[in-house]
Amino acid sequence: MSSPKNPSDLSGVELEGEVAALRGEVSELKLLVAALRDEMARLKGLKPRPAIKPSGMEKASEPPRGGKRGKRRGRGKVTPRVAVETEVLRVTPPPGSQFKGYEPYQVQDLVLTARVVRYRRERWLTPEGATIVAPLPGGIRGHFGPELRRFVLMQYHLGQVTVERLVTQLQAFGVSISKRHVMRLLIDRQDDFLAEDREVLRAGLQTAAWITVDDTGARHRGSNAVCTQIGNDSFTWFGTTGSKSRLNFLELLRADHTDYVVNDAALDYMREHALASPIMRQLAGHPQRHFASPAAWHIISSSSASPRCG
Repeated sequence: MSSPKNPSDLSGVELEGEVAALRGEVSELKLLVAALRDEMARLKGLKPRPAIKPSGMEKASEPPRGGKRGKRRGRGKVTPRVAVETEVLRVTPPPGSQFKGYEPYQVQDLVLTARVVRYRRERWLTPEGATIVAPLPGGIRGHFGPELRRFVLMQYHLGQVTVERLVTQLQAFGVSISKRHVMRLLIDRQDDFLAEDREVLRAGLQTAAWITVDDTGARHRGSNAVCTQIGNDSFTWFGTTGSKSRLNFLELLRADHTDYVVNDAALDYMREHALASPIMRQLAGHPQRHFASPAAWHIISSSSASPRCG
């Protein structure tokens, strides 16, 4: 083996060739080391290296092919989802100037301020002695309007703002409110939201061709609980319960329905899963097929499971 030449004696072309050759050898050695590590991991019973795909960031940053650089795209047109107010800004031009119309310039802003309304409700006394008072506008809960309630619900549920910070925010806006009042706005009379949540699950289960489910541990009211997700590409529903058992999951799929029905589909499912023949005969021959509540169903199901049933 000949001794290596002194790099200072090599020309530029020769140096480039030496560097290219060394890079090739280094690449081959890296591949050999990786293969040996994989073989050692296989012999030791370890997991192989994960196959990580290259990131697409480099490809996205490359100029377009064909030698032409693409035009830089500017910011798209902003279309606000609220009513647009128009305000004319005037200027004093020099004498002899010609008016050329207006140049539009749109600005979005946000106004957060407290608003107090004192309603003077008419009060009438009927000939029968009854008192009639004009009703309050819709959406008012206690002494707080619908916009304040909407803000509290949005900040708490979407913004993950704590109750203490909510109180600080509202008081900074000028609203006279306490922590107890905020808690009432979050808790009291939320039946509309519960009904909407239930209807979303029912509509999704009735129209979905397929669903996915998943559950994970979660803290709820200071205790360990389970958050279950049911949904597909069209809807998503979340429910928090204290159990992740199969029975609990089946109860969630019932979407708050409390009745039980023993029909042909249920009997076929029981036969498919090899339910005991005596129980099958009693359920199939029972005169009652619809049970309005879990208590009524448990009575017949417990009697069907009893050894005295024949």
